[in-house]
Amino acid sequence: MNRKRWLSAGVLCAMALSAAPLPLAKGDAHDEIKRLAALMQWKPGAVVADIGAGDGRWAFASAAAVGATGKVFATEIDKEKLTKLRADVAERQLQNVVVLESREAETGLPAECCDAIFLRRVYHHLTKPSDFDAALLRAMKPGGRLAVIDFSPRSGLDHVEGVPPNRGGHGIPQSVVIEELTTAGLQLERAVDDWPDDDYCVLFVKK
Repeated sequence: MNRKRWLSAGVLCAMALSAAPLPLAKGDAHDEIKRLAALMQWKPGAVVADIGAGDGRWAFASAAAVGATGKVFATEIDKEKLTKLRADVAERQLQNVVVLESREAETGLPAECCDAIFLRRVYHHLTKPSDFDAALLRAMKPGGRLAVIDFSPRSGLDHVEGVPPNRGGHGIPQSVVIEELTTAGLQLERAVDDWPDDDYCVLFVKK
């Protein structure tokens, strides 16, 4: 093969690689959930809820963490994501994952069902935070823990419609998360500032 043909083949190969979707990073969700489970003191058999589960990666990692005797509620408000989540749970034959539909001011969770609840990059999207916080509190067992993983407002991101103005942009100050959830009746337990992707993680407990 002459030099021109080698160059042509190289260009075609590069084009094919650039057109192909980038694979999702493997292990990221499992590593983060491993750290979260230690922070929240999950035990085998724990009941955990992932609020706003999205594509399910963190819910599925949580299912592995709590084991076959545990349970994970994966909640989602988006209809298409709900359909995909349910299909993925069925395909993976996950007996310990339950997909639930949430609403603007409701988690969709049963009362006092959860040992642990986490919201990963979800809290800053809440349009009725006080109502939703009350719903979170109702879903937690006494002694249960809530973790909010989120980020401070960042420039260059689209505005989130319908959220309170005290968010200050796309994101939410950690101080606002603490103020709202302690007002709802939870007790601040710990704040972690060195979470992956420049996020923070704030941990609360229901007394």
